[in-house]
Amino acid sequence: MPAPVLVEAVRTPIGRRGGALAGLKAVQLLGHVQREVIRRAGIEPADVEQVIGGCVTQIGEQSLNVTRNAWLNAGFDYRVGASTVDASCGSAQQANHLITALIAAGAIEIGIACGVESMSRVPIGSNLTNGPGHYKTRDYPYDDPPGAQFGGAERIAARDGITRRDADAYGLRSQQRAAAAWAAGHYAAEVTPILARGPDGEIVVDRDEGLRETTLAGLAGLRPVQPDGVHTAGTASQVSDGAAAVLWMAESRARALGLRPRARLAHQVLTGADPYYLLDGPIAATEKILRRSAMSLSDIDRYEVNEAFAAVVLAWARANRAEEDRLNVNGGAISLGHPLGATGTRLLVSALAELERVDGEFALITMCCGGSLGTASILQRL
Repeated sequence: MPAPVLVEAVRTPIGRRGGALAGLKAVQLLGHVQREVIRRAGIEPADVEQVIGGCVTQIGEQSLNVTRNAWLNAGFDYRVGASTVDASCGSAQQANHLITALIAAGAIEIGIACGVESMSRVPIGSNLTNGPGHYKTRDYPYDDPPGAQFGGAERIAARDGITRRDADAYGLRSQQRAAAAWAAGHYAAEVTPILARGPDGEIVVDRDEGLRETTLAGLAGLRPVQPDGVHTAGTASQVSDGAAAVLWMAESRARALGLRPRARLAHQVLTGADPYYLLDGPIAATEKILRRSAMSLSDIDRYEVNEAFAAVVLAWARANRAEEDRLNVNGGAISLGHPLGATGTRLLVSALAELERVDGEFALITMCCGGSLGTASILQRL
């Protein structure tokens, strides 16, 4: 069976809502990272056999197979196949799962897994509010949280005794760690600068825009999103714009091209969790992937748990007795931002860079996803 290996991995900077990347369409963001992984590998676009991308709000500028549209918009070979998947926030992570499975099955030898979301231009939920009908029937049997994601995060916090102070402390830690990582140059290798339109002409965007100087007192002064809730704008992921891409190959093809295999996906999971809590997917996915791999959390060097909400990460850490110094060591979606359809690949890109930086071997990447899903990947550095 062919062995899929990771050859290149990049992401754009993450732009804040209405920020520097808001003038770029999703096809431009995604085409930029598709082009960059090809350039870094020194291959031709026609060498790629399939591209699979993640995107959550597939309407308007992100409709009609945004992955294919980005590829064509970039002027690449039209004979390359492309498709777009929707596993809510886990879409781009699932794109990597699918590309590596295709390589392992012998269906392709070279593929790109990627993801994009321009939340400034295509607001979250607009695919629901602007379409005909509603996705639920009247006899839908589950008790979904009121207020959707925020409601799920509050139910998890109440169940696990996570307080407002706990959430604020985590939000502060995310900001501090992201700022320290940028100051130390930890993100430099994974971010590819991108040209955007500024007020006085073209500008180069090369840094995440979500970082904010804050204090515990400052976070404590923010109003909760839900009455008597623990989450505020400072302890939930930021509305953002961005894209990320990973170039995968069969190991034999990579070596024939003189390219160094950098990592492999040792294990992968997409699973369901209790709809009552909506966002418990990382706990369910982690339990499943550790069982399947016969590994324990102590075998893993770094944990990338998407910071959709502080309570999601804190509940996961408590359930798994996770070591804090391995968890989201360079910040996460609270501080960097969460372009929904891109984050799953962004986390893989960042996990690889961190493993290479610390000479680690294994990273666990896990996310909560709408529809009460959970994704998990174990990335093994080679």
